[in-house]
Amino acid sequence: MKHSLIIFVLAIAMLSCQQRNQVDNIITVAGIYTATDSTSNANCIAIKGGKIVAIARAEEINKCYVAANNIKEPEKYLYPGFIDAHCHFTPYGLTLYQCNLTKTSSFSGVINKLIEYNKTNTIGWIYGRGWDQNDWEKKDFPNNTVLDSLFPDKIVILKRVDGHAILCNSYALKQAGIDISSKIDGGIVEKKNGKLTGILIDNAMEKVEKLIGNLPEKDAIKYLQKMEKNCYALGLTGVVDCGVTMNDIELLKKCYENNSLSIANILMLAGNDSATLDTYIPSGPYQQGQLRIAGIKVYADGALGSRGACLLEDYTDMPGQRGLILTKPEQIKKLTELALKHNWQVCTHAIGDSANRMVLKIYADALKTKNDKRWRIEHAQVVNYNDYMYFSDYSIIPSVQPTHAISDMPWAVNRLGEKRLPEAYSYKNLLKLNGWIALGTDFPVEDINPLATFYTAVARKDKNGNPPNGFMKEKALTREEALKGMTTWAAKSVFMEKEKGGVAIGMDADFVILDKDIMTIPENEILKTSIVYTISKGQIKYQKK
Repeated sequence: MKHSLIIFVLAIAMLSCQQRNQVDNIITVAGIYTATDSTSNANCIAIKGGKIVAIARAEEINKCYVAANNIKEPEKYLYPGFIDAHCHFTPYGLTLYQCNLTKTSSFSGVINKLIEYNKTNTIGWIYGRGWDQNDWEKKDFPNNTVLDSLFPDKIVILKRVDGHAILCNSYALKQAGIDISSKIDGGIVEKKNGKLTGILIDNAMEKVEKLIGNLPEKDAIKYLQKMEKNCYALGLTGVVDCGVTMNDIELLKKCYENNSLSIANILMLAGNDSATLDTYIPSGPYQQGQLRIAGIKVYADGALGSRGACLLEDYTDMPGQRGLILTKPEQIKKLTELALKHNWQVCTHAIGDSANRMVLKIYADALKTKNDKRWRIEHAQVVNYNDYMYFSDYSIIPSVQPTHAISDMPWAVNRLGEKRLPEAYSYKNLLKLNGWIALGTDFPVEDINPLATFYTAVARKDKNGNPPNGFMKEKALTREEALKGMTTWAAKSVFMEKEKGGVAIGMDADFVILDKDIMTIPENEILKTSIVYTISKGQIKYQKK
């Protein structure tokens, strides 16, 4: 973008208009970024029927169009609505009732939150989410001794921030049938001194989590609407909703049919749920207005923070441990065959270099050559340089989360070691392989805020500006690349680039208006930028008071 405002020029000469046409909205701002490659000095957009019908200077638009509704923000800046290319909109929304354990600085802090939460908890279990032992002075996994003393007769499940480990009390273990002899393929049941600690990793979590019942439909819809409201308030007009099961999909269909939800939602089927796959795969991708089902989400391995990510060599801080493969290669291969047959995208979570190599080879065997299937690797956190050619040779798309690099920064070198660290969080190198990359947050693993995605992609720093020179700054994206990664490239990663992700005539009128120009302001001002409006298909969904 080279620090100039980007915009399409009108297809016809505006000055030739003989009369003014009625439109729904006219938006006038200081400048517009389209996330495309056409340039102009336009600052005004006309909208009709949820679509962009004209883009030009305000004086030209006003000669040809009139609208009952006008937004005039002469000192603000308009961008395509942000799209989160990888998040957990539905699973997170349906768990908003849970006890929030993020930003706890100790296990005692977790316990204090649980005690307060339980004073008003009306549900028959306690579910908490968001703890991270890496943020505590004592960085070992906790055990369930205190939970057992406080809650001896109630199921307690506390999920780690990355979603790949839980701590549960002994009552929950007993109800799930997990004992000292339990062994679970693709999971770890932690044992110390001949006793269960309550820590379950990856596939070992499933039996305990199945103990939790579903919310009543009325409450479920209420929380999904709250989730949507939170997204709009942060400038999101679209989400790629990863790993959704059949019951939740049917609930979403009802919500979109009766207009209870409106945000663009592109679902990935939960690849580890056979009922979901059997129900939806044979009929192919689905679309119902703003709701789509387009991909299959598969888990190859766990997460780096819980040492479940599968590595080619041992963890530097835990010799003898290389992580976990959660889905067997033959199962992933079978899913790729079904995807090819029924025209589905395959989107596989792969964090460790061993998991990435395994999935890339399976993809290559299925795809054969370059293509436009847009199969994705979700996260692609640690990729051996010898495996890079798979992305370009088979048109495989990296879908990454820049905030992960900064969250992991304090301990990543401990897990990977100095030699292996340069192969991690290498977004610039991954972008070069196909010329584009999709960006998301993976919320609730990270905060929802897309401006944090932009900031960390560009600055490679935390919110306090550390480290001063950026964390492996050579891996950073330019501001133009970061904006495209969370708009037009995010849309392209799910075959929506003709409708969403850019500002052009005929595209959906999905915008975010900011109080600052994030393409030119100093890095330390990006996170101070405010959302002024979020507009989806021409409708104001959020307005700063």
